[in-house]
Amino acid sequence: MIEPRDQDAATAAAACVVTIHRRLVDELRPGLTLAAIDAFVARQLVDLKCTSCFKGYKVRGHPPFPSHSCLSVNDCVVHGTHDMTERPLAEGDLISVDIGVKHQGWIGDAAWTYAIRGCDKLGAELMSAGRESLRVGIEAMQPGRPLVDWAKAVQQHVEKRCGFCLVRGLGGHGYGRSLHAAPYVANTVPTYPGEWSEAWSLWRPGMLVAVEPMIAVGTTETRSDGSAWPIYTADGSLSVHHEADVLITAGGPVNLTAGLFDLPDIVGT
Repeated sequence: MIEPRDQDAATAAAACVVTIHRRLVDELRPGLTLAAIDAFVARQLVDLKCTSCFKGYKVRGHPPFPSHSCLSVNDCVVHGTHDMTERPLAEGDLISVDIGVKHQGWIGDAAWTYAIRGCDKLGAELMSAGRESLRVGIEAMQPGRPLVDWAKAVQQHVEKRCGFCLVRGLGGHGYGRSLHAAPYVANTVPTYPGEWSEAWSLWRPGMLVAVEPMIAVGTTETRSDGSAWPIYTADGSLSVHHEADVLITAGGPVNLTAGLFDLPDIVGT
């Protein structure tokens, strides 16, 4: 929960994430390596007086995260690193860029997916499903309503309306002065008791959450290589990832990273 006196600071951190994404739009193009993209993000962090809240992040069983940003291309769902491949971006690639900052003690954490100089019909439909599911999901995050309303809205759009697959086992999270906090926010409705224990907890004013649908064309399952960070679709199908920072207020949800919706899907033209 965030106190009213801290809301401006949290808003400023989220604004830094949006600013870096806006600058990145003019940088992404065919031929760019993931290492070059991460170096660009690192320079923007310094310029905005931020630090990465991803680089060096530790999870049991994993080495410290090596990159300033998460760079996930095509079948990589999330947690892609700058050194997972030396292959430069090519026309038609989809890349999710997840940027996490610490600014004056507060976290901002949001991701967007871009197509490099265009994509096929399937890729365009997948990106549209990701954006729209984020929008309708945020609209459902009303104070006094259960967290599961988010998942109902997202799952209805992605799986029922669009026919794509929400990746299981990954979801959103609370945040604030630390990157991860309660509650966990699943993208799908629980199917058995205990699957998502917080599903029927209520959205309350003062909650700060990063919500993030992760969508694949052909599977709900993922794979990873040993203890490495990147997480891929189990069947190698295309994936997208969109994430927003949301503050719950008495009047409803406020998307602190709403500016991401103004960004182009296609970059590098």
